[in-house]
Amino acid sequence: MAESDAEVRSPAACRKVTLGTQVYEALCDRLVGGELAPGEKLSLRNLADSLGTSVMPVREAVSRLVADEALEVSPSRAISVPVMTRAMFCELTTVRVAIEGFAVEQAAYNHRARDLAILSAHDAAFRHECNATIPDRVAALRANRDFHFALYAAADLATLMPIITGLWLKIGPVLNLDMRLSSQRLAIGGAEAQHARIIEALRRRDGAEARAAITRDIETTAGLIASTGRLTP
Repeated sequence: MAESDAEVRSPAACRKVTLGTQVYEALCDRLVGGELAPGEKLSLRNLADSLGTSVMPVREAVSRLVADEALEVSPSRAISVPVMTRAMFCELTTVRVAIEGFAVEQAAYNHRARDLAILSAHDAAFRHECNATIPDRVAALRANRDFHFALYAAADLATLMPIITGLWLKIGPVLNLDMRLSSQRLAIGGAEAQHARIIEALRRRDGAEARAAITRDIETTAGLIASTGRLTP
């Protein structure tokens, strides 16, 4: 039986979204997607211009992101993306393994057919860039992010998504800066192998195998980043 519109429509699609919320979500997307780098200084005016809005909703969104610890404000009121310390990176990696591992395990049990189709499309886009002679790193970043968040959404546990987004707001700039700067990162990271392993585990509804694959994905990436020396002491 085909799924009805009521079954596939999310509550978010039905709520009224304010301009401030739209700006907040756009800035979240930039942080999670790696468009903003650790230590990068931000201007309210420049952000407003790039988003085609006034300063007021940007100020509101930035305040929310400061409360989320995704942005920081110095005593001189300068806004920037926090620099990641090695200790905080290790802590976030540990928490990600626990939370995202649980989400993927639940996705193995709770996913629907359309989830596998979506994941396969994102996987194909990411794999294409991994195998390209001259990869489009921006496209690779987007495909990797989209794969992960489609995977977590497939767990069908709405309360998990804000938790995972909160983790990626903090760690996304570091994860994606590494991929943008390293010409070998896509070739040696092995993420596409773990993505394929996850999809196959979901097809078999094997929660333990899916969890093991995302754990390997997260920990391998973390190890590569830690070895670069880009994290502060």
